[in-house]
Amino acid sequence: MQQAAIVTDAEHIPVLRDAALDALAIKPDGFYVDGTFGRGGHSRLILSRLGPGGRLLAFDKDPDACAAAWQELGREPRFRIERGSFAALEAVVAAEQRLGRVDGLLLDLGVSSPQLDNAERGFSFQKAGPLDMRMDPQSGISAADWLATASREEISRVLRDYGEERFHWRIAGAIVAARAESPLLDTRQLAGLIREAVPAAHKQKIHPATRSFQALRIFINRELDDLEAVLAQSLRVLAPGGRLVVISFHSLEDRIVKRFMRAYAQPEQSPLPMAPIIEPALKLCGKAHRADTVEVEQNPRARSAVLRVAERTGVAL
Repeated sequence: MQQAAIVTDAEHIPVLRDAALDALAIKPDGFYVDGTFGRGGHSRLILSRLGPGGRLLAFDKDPDACAAAWQELGREPRFRIERGSFAALEAVVAAEQRLGRVDGLLLDLGVSSPQLDNAERGFSFQKAGPLDMRMDPQSGISAADWLATASREEISRVLRDYGEERFHWRIAGAIVAARAESPLLDTRQLAGLIREAVPAAHKQKIHPATRSFQALRIFINRELDDLEAVLAQSLRVLAPGGRLVVISFHSLEDRIVKRFMRAYAQPEQSPLPMAPIIEPALKLCGKAHRADTVEVEQNPRARSAVLRVAERTGVAL
């Protein structure tokens, strides 16, 4: 595999950078986790606030992101990156004997700008490239391979559930019909097929393939399953006072995060009569935060970003 080039902050701007770092309330000697290293924008900032005794553990599925991390930060004694999904958080933290001792967990969800910009990764419908969409191209099944065998019902369900696509049944039918003539292997090919299947596509404010590409990417990479897994694990890995900071980019992600935080921030009444109220495991830290107009102008990707923060209480599960 060709080694990835380092992408600097000048080329890749972390979304809600200052808000996310402030929300982590970084202690110089704390232990922190960046669940999505990407190109290291947030990680570098966390390291800049850590002292000699601090530590940062990062995760990323993408081998290019890991290569960039090893190239730039491989000699940094306070830093380590784990190649793989953040769904392995609890197992990795347990192996380091840090369960219940993590001072902050940052999750910057979705796809990174370098992944979108590289046509060979197949994430973008705006550039011709292989229909892959895997964050780890060396693991799992590609979008092309899945679309080659999935039934119309399966494709329709994925487009509906993960893309909230109104015309999911029509698009699924068009895909099944097209693959009978020739394999779907190219992103532009699929995007054009979707455009033809959507009624009055030219009148839509966004490209008609936007929701379908989102749906396929989320499904192929098990993004929502991994998100639910890491949120549940966060309760066991965070120290009392530790912060959970999540940046979401679409309603499906944000809905999961909001419901999780609210559910564990609500006191519970014991089923036993006259028993004391069970204190919640999380405390919400302010309201949802969005990018201001200045940041959106500088970084259009921040337009849909939502940041939510919760703090782990001392209550045992």
